[in-house]
Amino acid sequence: MNITILGTGFAALTAIKQTRKQAPNANITVIAPREEFVYMPSLIWIPSGLRKGSDLKINLHNFFNRQKVEFIEASVENITDGGRTVITTQGEYRNDGLIIASGGRFIKKLPGIEHAITPCEGIAAAEKIKSRLDSMSGGTIAIGFGGNPKEPSAMRGGPMFEFLFGIDNLLRKQGRRDQFKLVFFNPAPEPGKRLGPQVPEKLGAMMAKKGIETHLGNKMVGFEETTVKTEGGEFHADLILFMPGMTGPAWLPNSELPKSEGGMIKADMHCLVEGYENTYVAGDAGSFPGPDWQAKQAHAADLQANAAAKNLVKSLNGQTDFEVFKHELICIVDTLKHGILIKRTEKGTTLLPPCRLLHVAKRVFEWLYIRQYK
Repeated sequence: MNITILGTGFAALTAIKQTRKQAPNANITVIAPREEFVYMPSLIWIPSGLRKGSDLKINLHNFFNRQKVEFIEASVENITDGGRTVITTQGEYRNDGLIIASGGRFIKKLPGIEHAITPCEGIAAAEKIKSRLDSMSGGTIAIGFGGNPKEPSAMRGGPMFEFLFGIDNLLRKQGRRDQFKLVFFNPAPEPGKRLGPQVPEKLGAMMAKKGIETHLGNKMVGFEETTVKTEGGEFHADLILFMPGMTGPAWLPNSELPKSEGGMIKADMHCLVEGYENTYVAGDAGSFPGPDWQAKQAHAADLQANAAAKNLVKSLNGQTDFEVFKHELICIVDTLKHGILIKRTEKGTTLLPPCRLLHVAKRVFEWLYIRQYK
């Protein structure tokens, strides 16, 4: 049984652990550009100095040895033969079963988007935010996010609220908040609604209390070096942080794999790629059926990867009792001082008010999560 897993992010690492658990004797090959994992949720703490980039970058060599997997350092170029062949920059690799967990990419089509920093692109982006903040004596900071109109789940909204409230608290701690204007912008009239129907009002009240201005409900037009442009007008900004919507990996458009309208790999409720056998997808690369509030986040990637790994091994063993992945959204929106717990399931939304203990809980969870891969 030869199983190939693509990627080294949340979905990929969960898939590796679950696959090894379900198939102790399988040959598992992992293909990714680097033998490392970056704990993306903690990028929000780099601008304040609470975390350094090196704290979040984990070399996976020891983890791969413990899991008895072979690592191939390469970039995927295509997937052919009904999923059985992965074409990479280092050659072609055959498999009996495949889990695609190589992540997605941000849509960089807005004119002038090079003038905005996209925080979740990685450590370098978060370090650039820190550098810019440290060098500013005042001015306007604009923070916002967009989406993929053809793939409603393909957005990263939560981290932008965290950067917004985190920068507000950082400037207050430094005693220079009064020298800055913070503006939150979003094309949706009620940003955050995916987290729950009552969430936009709560977040809006927090912004108003903190003196954060808003520019909402206007489609994005583009950016200039010091300007955010929307159909409802434009405004000045000395620093722009913007998270665009997401689409599938760079190699996908030229692939034979089935693609959603939003450019992601179409999968069913079992994480099986539509029309394929023994080929699964988990995390940001996939387009999944389910409620309109499902989001691209680490927790969802873990849930999908668990189901994908179990179902792949069952399929290779001739079983048909496949699992459906759970629809659940859980996040702690961190403000540097407090955390706001939001949990949404098909039964409804739970929203806990800002609490210092939840900030501590987020840091403890980070430590526990990272430790298992060292």
